[in-house]
Amino acid sequence: MYENPFHSQPLNNLSFLVTGGGGFIGSNIVEYLLKYKVGKVRVLDNFSNGFPKNIKAFQDDARFELVEGDIRDPEVCQQACAGMDIVLHQAALGSVPRSIKDPITTNEVNISGFVNILTAAKDQQVKRFVYAASSSTYGDSKALPKVEDKIGRPLSPYAVTKYANELYADVFGKTYGMEIIGLRYFNIFGPRQDPNGAYAAVIPLFIDAVLKGKSPKMKGDGNQTRDFTFVENCVEANIRAALVQNPEAINQVYNIAVGDRTSLNDLFTILKEEAQSEVNPTYGPERAGDIRDSLADISKARTLLGYDPKIKIKEGLQITLDWFKNNQDFIYNS
Repeated sequence: MYENPFHSQPLNNLSFLVTGGGGFIGSNIVEYLLKYKVGKVRVLDNFSNGFPKNIKAFQDDARFELVEGDIRDPEVCQQACAGMDIVLHQAALGSVPRSIKDPITTNEVNISGFVNILTAAKDQQVKRFVYAASSSTYGDSKALPKVEDKIGRPLSPYAVTKYANELYADVFGKTYGMEIIGLRYFNIFGPRQDPNGAYAAVIPLFIDAVLKGKSPKMKGDGNQTRDFTFVENCVEANIRAALVQNPEAINQVYNIAVGDRTSLNDLFTILKEEAQSEVNPTYGPERAGDIRDSLADISKARTLLGYDPKIKIKEGLQITLDWFKNNQDFIYNS
């Protein structure tokens, strides 16, 4: 991956903090930064969702540093932000079902933790703060495609926390003169995404099923649609947001997707054909807190960030499936 850089300026004079850098998205960002000769990259992670194995390959690099800690600890956040130019905040407790089961912990991590790291970035005079927002913020809005300034009411505790992040970011930007950019991710998938655990995302679950020849359980009728977005596109958005110089691009929120939607049934068909599998899904009740359809308008990110996602759903699925085939030991062993 990352055959072409998403930046034109050198990175060797910059230091980045990637919170949640041991996670699926965070570790892909770290990989990109190190490949393109970043001056320093520090990871803050408590490995509640991420895994040490995701960043093991980077730990002998002199430019890499790990701070093992929790964003719910303000002192840890201050330590992690010290001396950093840019923060890429990926740490969060994801999953709509988990938030419904445990709204208190979701709130503590996603809101209190967010305010901790945002405050630390302010105190440590970080130049730019980029954070992972979420398409869940669109809530019960049925309008398609989703446009940044038209949202509905949240459908889950998780969605509430991610919307609260945007409100805090807006206030911190205006009150403290910070440069903050939010990226509303739409169903990111790709290598290192964990298929294990109670709250695994649908694509690694489907890949796991077709590779093992087991029938996956589909929530609902499978005709619900999502704007599935390959992780390389997500990394691009983070890098462009971190480095953009256009003043109009700062203190904004952007949809990060590909601008196309795929049903779960079509998604499974693609994977089944690629894997030459004969399994079929079984269907069950719809998942509480889920939206029916999702499709992003990405014109704002194209215009202001120069975001230009190259990898569409089928190519992304091929890359991800190949990675899963070739990394069975990595996936199933800590």
